[in-house]
Amino acid sequence: MKKLIPFLLLAAYIFTANAQDTLPDTGTFFLHKFEQHIGQETYKVSHSANVLTYAIDFKFVDRGSPVPLKAELAVTPKLEPVRLLIKGNVARGATINDSISIVDDQAIVKVDDSLYKHKLNPLTFPVTGYAPGTVQQVLLQYWKSNHQPASINTLPNGSVQIKKEGQDTVMFNGKPMILDRFSIAGLIWGNELLWADKAGRLMCLITNDAEADKLEMMRVPYETLLPTFISKAATYSMALFEKAMPKTGSGSKVIAITGGTVIDVVNGTTIPNSVVLIENGIIKTVGKVGAIKIPAGAKIIDAKGKTVIPGLWDMHAHFEQAEWGPAYLAVGATTVRDCGNEFSYINSIKKAIDGGKGIGPEILKAGIIDGKGQFALGIIQAETKEEAIKYVDRYYNNGFVQIKIYSSVKPAIVKVICDEAHRLGLTVTGHIPIGMTLQQGVDSGMDMVNHVQYVYSIMKRNKDRSIDFNDSTSKAAIKFIKDHNVVIDPTLGVFELSFRNVKDDITSLEPAFYTLPLSLQALFKDTGEDPARAAKFKPMFDSEVKIVKTLYDAGVTIVAGTDQDFPGYSLDRELELYVQAGLTPMQALQTATITPARVMKMDKVSGSIEAGKHADIAIVDGDPLNNIREIRKVTLVIKAGKIYDPVQLHQLVGFSK
Repeated sequence: MKKLIPFLLLAAYIFTANAQDTLPDTGTFFLHKFEQHIGQETYKVSHSANVLTYAIDFKFVDRGSPVPLKAELAVTPKLEPVRLLIKGNVARGATINDSISIVDDQAIVKVDDSLYKHKLNPLTFPVTGYAPGTVQQVLLQYWKSNHQPASINTLPNGSVQIKKEGQDTVMFNGKPMILDRFSIAGLIWGNELLWADKAGRLMCLITNDAEADKLEMMRVPYETLLPTFISKAATYSMALFEKAMPKTGSGSKVIAITGGTVIDVVNGTTIPNSVVLIENGIIKTVGKVGAIKIPAGAKIIDAKGKTVIPGLWDMHAHFEQAEWGPAYLAVGATTVRDCGNEFSYINSIKKAIDGGKGIGPEILKAGIIDGKGQFALGIIQAETKEEAIKYVDRYYNNGFVQIKIYSSVKPAIVKVICDEAHRLGLTVTGHIPIGMTLQQGVDSGMDMVNHVQYVYSIMKRNKDRSIDFNDSTSKAAIKFIKDHNVVIDPTLGVFELSFRNVKDDITSLEPAFYTLPLSLQALFKDTGEDPARAAKFKPMFDSEVKIVKTLYDAGVTIVAGTDQDFPGYSLDRELELYVQAGLTPMQALQTATITPARVMKMDKVSGSIEAGKHADIAIVDGDPLNNIREIRKVTLVIKAGKIYDPVQLHQLVGFSK
């Protein structure tokens, strides 16, 4: 499941007020995921009867799966659209088959099996998401030729907003290049960042694909500049939010939250009619109303009738774009563990947030290491002992607190990674690599395992894919995990979404679905299986839910993690699924507060509402201990003593509330 991809290619003609410059009629762009070169897009322009036709061919291979796409874009010499035909794949599990034709001021649109016509509005251009990049190249030139309008209508639906954000100078072959920097909103969730030279040639596009992974396109031969652009994209995109966010700070160094019910996740109790006193971003005192003196001049927050909870933790984040920052904070998530990202990107994102130049939660960085092979991900791939040690050391020296092993690491290298990480005081989490079992991964030194599927895979399965929990193999698997103190982040929500019946109402999973940006709605609505296949997967998913309860009852440490899906809200859904599995709401809350804080050795400063800890707090207009779904009713968030309005945060990243 997930989103789309970018690529950019040259327009044939760039128009200025008085002149026309011809661009090359062919071009090639390299495509990257996790900085790894995974494919390319090429285009060729043909000229006939006052029409320029771009024949576009792109293909990448993501973890062994080919993703091919062909498109044809036709425009007039003045860049007015004539047609767009696009067919193929936009991700491993996402396809597209669209055609858009402009005839006599009428748009004829075919999306899969749906066909409709409507009158063409002024300033309209056909474009289908982030791919292919050639279309975005021409879109940018269309915007320029029409005097840079604030908005352009897009077909088959929606609109885009293009802004020139500034200029950057980069060095290539010892010489400076001055590039214009643009943002495009409306094609994906959030902003894309693009760089173009003075001739209008697109040099770099930083976007997100149909799986929510960041994807980059670089013009040949400038691929070596990719890390520079990735780092700049993180910094600039964060700055856009910080600049736009209304200031809601108290103006006082002291904040008092009064009258609410504090959930004490350490002792599993509550403090009704409470006062939480915050000073300089630290919780100073927690107690009952009347027993604590509130200093004069303090910012008073009335929480009467509401619940005051610790800031939530998501222990399986992938901070692939800056928009995740406000989305996380809006649901009360103030700390996330980023389970693998591009090195320069996540470093820049965290630096921006920590330095007050970006909006988002505290980020704990887990550095990803993979091996080589057709299923490899990213460019940090260790095949030898020396490489494994080098990469672990690099992460450690750059402030990463954990190592994440990915699916193609060789068994012998897993042990080397774990040994070096442990020598440096780091823990190790991740996938169980291909060819290994969970037991082998743990015996090699892994402290934690991502995804419940790896527990499922070592238990006794019935013919219908359900688990026989009474079988000795299943019992031994649970005992092994407990005896070896393995920490599990189940990511149940990922499997629920992937295996769901697409004919079912998606709001049963996500009640706020129709407040999501349209680009996300389109993505998630078709994620899942047809009714027949969904029925086959149901016994498997039901068993995965039951595994969580079985692990918990056995004393295994469970931490809440989402692996993306509905931005921010997926953490709420994860906790709802734990309650569905049989945990109490208090136990579910603990998996997203004090338990991960203990796991990450941060419980002295985070994870609960106690004196001396960071003021990471959410106020909920309801009682999640009575109904876990009420955890969604966040009315105010405090991170490190700074106050945020969830509605403003959501609106900042395109949600309707």
